[in-house]
Amino acid sequence: MLDATDRQLIHVLTIEPRASFRTIAEVTGISDQTVARRYRKLSESAGLRVLGVVNGARMGWVEWFVRLQTTPGGADSIAEALARRPDTKWVNLASGGTEIICTLVASTPEQRDALFLRGLPGSRRVVQISAHSILQNFTPFAWHGIRQALSDEQLGMLAPGGDPPETLGTTGLLPEDEPLLAELGRDGRTGHAALATAIHWHESTVRRRIEELHRSGLLHFEVDLDVRCLGMNVSAMLWLKVEPSRLEAAGRALAAHPEVPFAAATTGPANVVATALFRDTQHLYEYLTGPLAALPGVSSVETAPIIRTLKRTGSIH
Repeated sequence: MLDATDRQLIHVLTIEPRASFRTIAEVTGISDQTVARRYRKLSESAGLRVLGVVNGARMGWVEWFVRLQTTPGGADSIAEALARRPDTKWVNLASGGTEIICTLVASTPEQRDALFLRGLPGSRRVVQISAHSILQNFTPFAWHGIRQALSDEQLGMLAPGGDPPETLGTTGLLPEDEPLLAELGRDGRTGHAALATAIHWHESTVRRRIEELHRSGLLHFEVDLDVRCLGMNVSAMLWLKVEPSRLEAAGRALAAHPEVPFAAATTGPANVVATALFRDTQHLYEYLTGPLAALPGVSSVETAPIIRTLKRTGSIH
């Protein structure tokens, strides 16, 4: 379990993902050396990572939720194959180990068709497949559950780096951005000098390009960690049917729940999907019968407990 200082360190990173250890030390009131030591320990024990991620929605890419029902014993190998694909972000086993739920990013129709038309449906172990495109992400930034540790005074010491960009601007991705994005995808906190050495750019060019991409909304940084270190031992996917006229209100309200790190409007009969985290099954029950039941316009809820995560935020586990 994390202590108060660890939680403050993580909260800082959700606002300024590339903040220096000195900046984090000033906000949390501990020394630079202690911050560095705690960060390394959190990386090792809690899987703490900061990742640079391309905002596919800005590029016209389509993100899909894919659900596959498999024959008994067939899910593991299919899920592992999906986890190795570069176009999947999350891969989970759910519902007794015969259902796979994954997130797929398709940058082109050809890439989408390669999976949906010529890929998974051909497997004899897949008995059913459904795919729903994400229409609106209600939680585009850091989860509220890890943004509750800093005081107002501490928040005032930080730049609002996690705020959404005002406009898209004129910057677009360039072919030469690929090595920079690859390095940031491995470690979004890699320093400018180390990035410059790795990709053979000038350090000032690296600094300027990261700022341009972030300011334009094409690049954002995600903080990832194993939520069990926060005492969240039960996770589930929630599929909600919501009246269209109440969809926006329900989605925004759902995104404000501390149990929900991700919520989005999707195509399909269940038009809202969410990931939810709980201390235990009693917490799950209290949430389903309390805050979730109070959402406007919800006519039905399907709960799919997650029993294993094979890939999280692009990294295989």
